[in-house]
Amino acid sequence: MRAVSAPHEILQRELRREANPQTAAACRRFFKTGPGEYAHGDVFIGVKVPVIRKTIRPFRAMPAQGLRTLLASEVHEDRTAALILLTERYRKAAESRERAKLYGLYRACLDRVNHWDLVDLSAPWVPGSWWLETGDCSAMKKLALSDCLWHRRVAMVASLAFIRAGQGHQALTLAEMFFSDPHDLMHKAAGWMLREFGKRDLKSLEAFLEKHAGSMPRTMLRYAVERMDEHKRERYLKKKRES
Repeated sequence: MRAVSAPHEILQRELRREANPQTAAACRRFFKTGPGEYAHGDVFIGVKVPVIRKTIRPFRAMPAQGLRTLLASEVHEDRTAALILLTERYRKAAESRERAKLYGLYRACLDRVNHWDLVDLSAPWVPGSWWLETGDCSAMKKLALSDCLWHRRVAMVASLAFIRAGQGHQALTLAEMFFSDPHDLMHKAAGWMLREFGKRDLKSLEAFLEKHAGSMPRTMLRYAVERMDEHKRERYLKKKRES
């Protein structure tokens, strides 16, 4: 008798049918997978995110073990699919108990959330929303102090959940922690969150920049002021130049 394939195995076959060598090569360059680069060794098969989202539609009831297996895969698109499924399920979960299980799965597989795109599509929803719901930010603060770049980015991008809920000062505290971070991916993430905070509380962002524009990394500042009018933007950039 022919063995029945598990849902994650069927999904993997579907993704590989969509694989494109030219897209894979472009992804390897864009996502910095070469020797010495931050994603060295990551494997791309060349499936774009919109195609992944379409392909996973029949698999929304994927068992937790299937999600774990996909997250353990060396193939970037497998991990992307798993995180989209996990995030969608978390957002639709009506009971706190179910959200707690999904958060636990995310934390157990956190080391597989190992690129900026994987962090950015999941962190605001699974860990971020859970920390907001429970009011317990101890794990968030611990990740912010991690030696792992991706863990730090999870902490920073997860603050978007707090920003959306009108509790964005969490983002200010985290951003300040990353002023001395050695990686520009953290400067970009922090600047992005500051910009999102400013959409909801511009006065508080301006007060923060009045105090810190001269001491924060230039990339972070540029991201933070990107949506401001030209006069304000130039004013804060001047503070940085003169610091």
